[in-house]
Amino acid sequence: MARPRNFNEDQVLDIAIGVFREKGYEGTSTEDLVSAMGIGRQSLYGAFGDKRSLYLAALRRYNTQSVTELLDVGRGASSPMKAIEAILVHFVRHHGRPEASACMGVNAICEFGTSDEDVLSITRQSGKLLEQSLARWINEARDKGEIDKTIEPKAAAQFVAAALTALKVTARGGAAPATSRNIVAYTLRSLSN
Repeated sequence: MARPRNFNEDQVLDIAIGVFREKGYEGTSTEDLVSAMGIGRQSLYGAFGDKRSLYLAALRRYNTQSVTELLDVGRGASSPMKAIEAILVHFVRHHGRPEASACMGVNAICEFGTSDEDVLSITRQSGKLLEQSLARWINEARDKGEIDKTIEPKAAAQFVAAALTALKVTARGGAAPATSRNIVAYTLRSLSN
């Protein structure tokens, strides 16, 4: 009979996310994980399978939480264009510092590219959800006259999503806060009338 787990899976998964964010998949050893998570190897294997399975679970959780956080910020805005602005500004405020900017999603794309179907599926799912929401807000903003009528919502959503990625990478590289604010300003200006 298996012993009951004496740890919260979500909590230790969040700890694993932190390790993977900093070190990437290849740079993270099983010892790094069990040490940080405060559980034994057998508990890790029993709860999550192998390191790869843990990584995929962590990536799925990280991407879901990240996109949900941004969309929740946008939903609280007073208009569609304000939703897009709120997302960009929120990101700069909360993730625009080098110590807070290690993005597991961007790291996964850089580390694996298109070579791992499971990683690719997870990153594409979360990217699709973000882009669909951005496109919907952009379309509504266009209909309300908040942005240029000639803007194509899907392409503009892809551009805003790429700007979010750029914000993550520049922050991780130690860019000054002014750089992030400039990226936000020019992204918003590209949509305006």
